Amino acid sequence: MEDHNLEQSEGKILKKLSGLAEKSSLIKPELYSKYAVKRGLRDLDGRGVLVGLTEIGEVQSYILDEGEMIPVPGRLIYRGYDIADLVQGFTVDEHYGFEEAAYLLLFGQLPDHNSQRDFQQLLARYQRLPEDFVRDMILKAPSKDIMNTLARSVLALYTFDDNPDDTSMINVLKQCIRLIACFPSLAVYGYQAFSHYHGNQSLYIHSPQADLSIAENFLSMLRPDSKYTKLEATLLDLALVLHAEHGGGNNSSFVTHVVTSTGTDTYSAMAAAIGSLKGPRHGGANIKVVQMFEDIKDKLKNWDDDEEIERYLTQILTKDAFDRSGLIYGIGHAVYSISDPRAVILKDYVAQLAREKGLEDEFKLYTNVERLAPQVISKFNKMYKGVSANVDFYSGFVYRMLNIPVEMFTPIFAIARIVGWSAHRIEEIVNAGKIIRPAYKSVAPRRTYVRMTER
Repeated sequence: MEDHNLEQSEGKILKKLSGLAEKSSLIKPELYSKYAVKRGLRDLDGRGVLVGLTEIGEVQSYILDEGEMIPVPGRLIYRGYDIADLVQGFTVDEHYGFEEAAYLLLFGQLPDHNSQRDFQQLLARYQRLPEDFVRDMILKAPSKDIMNTLARSVLALYTFDDNPDDTSMINVLKQCIRLIACFPSLAVYGYQAFSHYHGNQSLYIHSPQADLSIAENFLSMLRPDSKYTKLEATLLDLALVLHAEHGGGNNSSFVTHVVTSTGTDTYSAMAAAIGSLKGPRHGGANIKVVQMFEDIKDKLKNWDDDEEIERYLTQILTKDAFDRSGLIYGIGHAVYSISDPRAVILKDYVAQLAREKGLEDEFKLYTNVERLAPQVISKFNKMYKGVSANVDFYSGFVYRMLNIPVEMFTPIFAIARIVGWSAHRIEEIVNAGKIIRPAYKSVAPRRTYVRMTER
């Protein structure tokens, strides 16, 4: 009874305090315009505020013609190479591309056979986690969110590093390559612990194999029988390549620059980036796409009826359908307008896997929504730029066809993006910039202190 009363009292206190916290934190919207604040570090026309320089990744979505922004099909460039050309290259050569893309992003050039062999040997060596790490750090404290498991595991690896705070190039590079190599194991083991302790499923702990690619190892460790097809591994490898980097301005890579600029250790910087990526506005969006399509499939009678699809998409925008957010997930991007090159590339391979899995009708539904959603949005909203399907639109569908549990969707993003984060951390250290500290203007009124007895 006493505990119940204390709980009720705690609830009342917290409710009162939360109201005060919300009231004291509210800033009048018109002040942002008055002081020309670049909310989200973006101009009103959608262009990002220039806060840094990079040679790692570039995102192109428009050209400037006499000062006017002209939208163009999106391009994603890794170290000067168009992502479409990279994908075409390793596809024609019939080898997995993620490790090659990782080498390019880290070292600024495409590897020859010997360089690639040496790099992959390092990755294979660094796949091994410290002795008893899985038991003590993952299995004994399973989390319901794998991204939190991943962040905690990264911070725990600090303890097993003999020289964790050394920010010399050779040491930071070693730490980054080690994290790239072991991220798949950390994520998969985190999921297996969650599935066993919170889902009452059998516990499977498969060791990574030195002769497998990162994509192959992920599928092998995740599945009870460790089996996968060539097309499945190829499509996952492609998804990893497309998610590995997206310029220095994406939220988690910018976080990496910000945290690295303080001089902190690699593990702290990467844990912060993981926390950023976890957010549904960043890495968690593909989960919402899958959930949205489950609702669409349930509500629509005819998946080929354009009018019925348009009516439902309009209901989403008016907050009368799905999660009442007013968002058609997977459509639109902060930078791209005409097209997201990652979605364009992924779509062709998704069609192949859909045929293999007997899900061609569902794939057609995706293409119908992709075609109709921009039209519905343009009728409903005034936009400064067009919208198109982004990479999240198809990536969640890919993972579901691969029988990857939804809890692993965002961790897969992290397994890929740790490469980009590593490259950006190294770039920030090499250029030894100032600590990143943008300005915030206080708009609070000045007040005189009043003694407690007089309040």
